[in-house]
Amino acid sequence: MKGTARCPCLSGESYDACCGRLHRGEADAATAEALMRSRFSAFAVGDEDYLLHSWHSSTRPSALNLDPGLRWYRLDIVRTDRGGMLDVEGTVEFDAYHRSPDDRGMQHETSRFVREGGRWVYLDALPTG
Repeated sequence: MKGTARCPCLSGESYDACCGRLHRGEADAATAEALMRSRFSAFAVGDEDYLLHSWHSSTRPSALNLDPGLRWYRLDIVRTDRGGMLDVEGTVEFDAYHRSPDDRGMQHETSRFVREGGRWVYLDALPTG
């Protein structure tokens, strides 16, 4: 992704100024929501390494195989609970929209985030229902 292009997380900033710096390892996410946005952007740009790096060690898969035909294009943050700069855990509820050559869809999820080694990481998704 070109660094001056709009960030996929829809923050209004350029990719370089927003999630790109996290993907390149120049900074860590300051909040659980910032990590959620950076993970969405990683799905959007196909950055499997960042997704694995930002996953908690106890729930991280050994590998990812992202579908290159799936295009993630919109993220709506529904609600956050804790996950601030002084917290050690938090949740982010979101809707993420995608398209493929054959279909389009939306993923609704409430993700749990915790600090591991001082930085925010994705732990898992809360069950829906």
